[in-house]
Amino acid sequence: MSALADKLRGLRRQAGVVPAAPAPVAAPAKPRPALPDNIAQLLGIRQRAQGVPATPRRKASVEPTSLPGQTIAPGLQLGETSSAWPPEPPAFHAAFARVDEMIAPERLLLFDTETTGLAGGTGTRAFMIGVGDWHEGRFRERQLLITTLAGEAAMLDCFAAWLRPDSVLVSYNGKSYDSPLLKTRFRLHQRSCPLEGLAHIDLLHPVRRRWRGAWDNCRLATAERQLLQVVREDDLPGSEAPAAWLGYLRGGSAQPLHRVARHNSQDLRSLGGILHRFATPDEANTQA
Repeated sequence: MSALADKLRGLRRQAGVVPAAPAPVAAPAKPRPALPDNIAQLLGIRQRAQGVPATPRRKASVEPTSLPGQTIAPGLQLGETSSAWPPEPPAFHAAFARVDEMIAPERLLLFDTETTGLAGGTGTRAFMIGVGDWHEGRFRERQLLITTLAGEAAMLDCFAAWLRPDSVLVSYNGKSYDSPLLKTRFRLHQRSCPLEGLAHIDLLHPVRRRWRGAWDNCRLATAERQLLQVVREDDLPGSEAPAAWLGYLRGGSAQPLHRVARHNSQDLRSLGGILHRFATPDEANTQA
């Protein structure tokens, strides 16, 4: 076989054909040393600036913060808890609130809203409605939270379903703020308002009549501190609630909404505690 190859090479030389040199064999590429993290990061930034997709970096796994409550309709959350405090008041005559009738505790419905502002009018909406009542011997709290603007109609329908024709509303400044705001929202959604015609105990007014001048002011935080010895810790001021909700709508964290829910919950429990003080004559007479 080697003799035949030598003969072929000789014939090619006679014909003036020079065999091509064999192609050089490329040396195996040496592995490039790993770049330091800071250099790799800078290189990634430069590649993105030049329109070259950078190698994706592994992100630390972070669990998204869940919304308060459970989804019960598109854009609507419902949270529900119960506790032993405040205690259920006895049946009482609500003359202290200038409501001339005897009221059984099962008729009471405490409510408080968190809204997009304090100006009122058609541009202000309630993004959370908190409701408290006594159910099976415990104080029950239910909170409705809308997570999209489209969820407002479902929130109003759910709130309306909790009201009875003989319900007695309990609020703190609700006659001047919360109730008119909700009536406006029902009207804008072309729904009949379930608040019309219901008895309403607005605790701000009996508190003012009794302690105006004795306290620096009659805000709910002052009343709960003076009457219930409640001092809030890490409480989200009500003025920051609109920013918490709007921030979430714009893609921010849901974590601030949990603080809004805790703030609203304390409002409801304080309403129940203050009402119990007024509804229990022996305790009411010993208040300072």
